[in-house]
Amino acid sequence: MKATADSQPISSAMEDNYKTLCDIYSKCNDIIFRELKIGGKTESFLVFIDGMVNVEVLDLHIVRCLQHLTEPLTNENCMEVLGGELSISNLLSVESIEDAVSHIGMGCITLFVNGITLCFSMGLAKWEKRGIEEPAAESVVRGPREGFTETMSVNRAMLRRKIKTPALKMVPYRLGRQTHTEVNLTYIEGIASEALVNEADDRISGIDIDGILESGYVEGLIEDSPFSPFPQMQVTERPDVVSAALLEGRVAILVDGTPFVLIAPATLFTMMQSPEDYYQRFYIGTLIRWLRYLFFITTLILPSLYVAILTFHQEMVPTSLLLSIAKSREDIPFPALVEALLMEVSFEALREAGVRLPKQVGAAVSIVGALVIGQAATSAGLVSAPMVMVVAITGIASFMMPQYSAGIAIRMLRFPIMFLSGVLGLLGLMLGIIFIVVHLCSLRSFGVPYLQPIAPMKGNEMKDVLARSPIWMQRRRPKLTGRPNNVNRQAPGMKPEPPKGNESS
Repeated sequence: MKATADSQPISSAMEDNYKTLCDIYSKCNDIIFRELKIGGKTESFLVFIDGMVNVEVLDLHIVRCLQHLTEPLTNENCMEVLGGELSISNLLSVESIEDAVSHIGMGCITLFVNGITLCFSMGLAKWEKRGIEEPAAESVVRGPREGFTETMSVNRAMLRRKIKTPALKMVPYRLGRQTHTEVNLTYIEGIASEALVNEADDRISGIDIDGILESGYVEGLIEDSPFSPFPQMQVTERPDVVSAALLEGRVAILVDGTPFVLIAPATLFTMMQSPEDYYQRFYIGTLIRWLRYLFFITTLILPSLYVAILTFHQEMVPTSLLLSIAKSREDIPFPALVEALLMEVSFEALREAGVRLPKQVGAAVSIVGALVIGQAATSAGLVSAPMVMVVAITGIASFMMPQYSAGIAIRMLRFPIMFLSGVLGLLGLMLGIIFIVVHLCSLRSFGVPYLQPIAPMKGNEMKDVLARSPIWMQRRRPKLTGRPNNVNRQAPGMKPEPPKGNESS
């Protein structure tokens, strides 16, 4: 590693380096300074962070080897001698105090030797980490039951297990002036377009902030429209979803310390897709996708439609149904708009309470709370039974969204549309829908239109939007950022042929 112009070079006097590091790590009782003599003669010391280093390997393979080292160390032969004597694979020479501190922060052990203007970084990082488990935020019906963890090396290995080609590239970054968080831009060379990779590289390289604690920090700093309620990057903790996106020519952003990976570019229709769509038979995947679109529309407009019709357009309701609704509302003191807002806010509060509470009681509180409050509100004459049913159907429909962030956007937009419907009726409902569609048409994700391939229309990609076509029909990659380098996904003639019957003699 080369020292930067404003960094302090390592001194040949060990005492100066020791004093400098003691000043840097003052009031840091977890920083360990271990003095020893190499070969019983040369003064040296090790620096590492307690709890981030494999102490057993340090004692057996570093300290003991250094104490029995007979060949003297110089600037010219130090790397050769240490590389031959120490039984560790990750050994680097460092030329500046700044770089040495960076290596120490990553969990490496640094060795300073008297009379040598270099220090040596040894990668023996080890700390407690969570094992690979099934994703908690994305339930698996059919597919791999493994999710990313908070450890970058584990996440990279999980992707390498699925995509074994050397064309899978992982470009490292260090973001955060204080946290020095490792971030990796991942893509498949020859499949992802150079324009997309360069755009992602420019956006990530331009981040200058004091700390990155989660991938949401990166998402908020590089997305196209930060004030839009719709997410412009797909978020997942499933390696199979990331692998499928990389094979389509998209890029992924891995952040150390979080299991959630960002995928770009993203469209509204990628937010509506689930990996199980491709693991089931295409008839089942298509049916489930249609249900998802139906309940997406239901979540957005059902309460507003109910409020608009009851407030302004009673003639649209069949007489028998209208009489039943009027009978249930004869003792309700609030108009339909206030009634809907009261129930929707209560339902959202119960949902958030179920998420925040411990897992053992969260589900029980949310379900029992909804039943008790709904029944009590109906019995007290605060809301009508049809309104409770409408809010319940809307709440169930909102759980059909595979992407949690996209579902939140739809839940948020229900309220302004409800206000417009309560004031202007169906005209207000249509105005709200028009505003949303216009906004979606203007939205971009890394330069890709958010409603692609419908707006603009790309007929060749429609086979994987409204329906899930068979795998053998998806011969070409989607044109996310222009024409991809490698267009064809499979060889021609992959359609399964029915078996031929035995010919009678």
